[in-house]
Amino acid sequence: MSNPLYVFDMDDTLINGDCAMIWNQFLVQKGMVDSDDFLEQDRHMMALYAEGKMDMESYLEFAMSPLANLPSDHVNRLAIECVEQHVLPRLFSRAKLLIEQLNQRNVDMLIISATVSFIVHAVGRRIGIPETLGIDMIEENGCYTAKIDGIPSYREGKVTRLNAWLANQSQHYSEIHFYTDSINDLPLCERADFVYLVNPCKQLRALPDRENWQKLQWD
Repeated sequence: MSNPLYVFDMDDTLINGDCAMIWNQFLVQKGMVDSDDFLEQDRHMMALYAEGKMDMESYLEFAMSPLANLPSDHVNRLAIECVEQHVLPRLFSRAKLLIEQLNQRNVDMLIISATVSFIVHAVGRRIGIPETLGIDMIEENGCYTAKIDGIPSYREGKVTRLNAWLANQSQHYSEIHFYTDSINDLPLCERADFVYLVNPCKQLRALPDRENWQKLQWD
């Protein structure tokens, strides 16, 4: 009996935009950080991410700095507010329909994202995918730090995190379907049985066609 697992990247795959950038813009709107320098540096680092060249530890040291003295509970509430106001309107309509169809069929789903976990969890719960893996941050004195807890769900780390998640499940999945837009997810593409490239980046578009890989155009 077929028992598939559907795995999704989040940014620019389910969401028309990058949730980390949306979050940083939200922090600026809240007056929690200086707009010009912060957003300019954010754009520079995300351009490196798009090319598959970002150093994740350096990025997190930058991105987490506005939250250094905020209680994690407060940050979590802000994440929910950001998702409601700025992320949900960007959910691809085809992603919404697919999630609804899979939930109706009781098909298990999982989001694996290189965005920090408190944002990924907030998005997943709201769009109907409660099982999520993001980059976990160590907490100290009730606040999030810029230090990564465990293996980051980034590049090959996504495969490691998925394998660990699968090892903790009580059931066996017959096949893995994976949706992504990014060259950073090539290791997980090669791990999956079926791959769906959603509005793929130029590096993914340049790859030779492969069996069981499809290109999708979502708007």
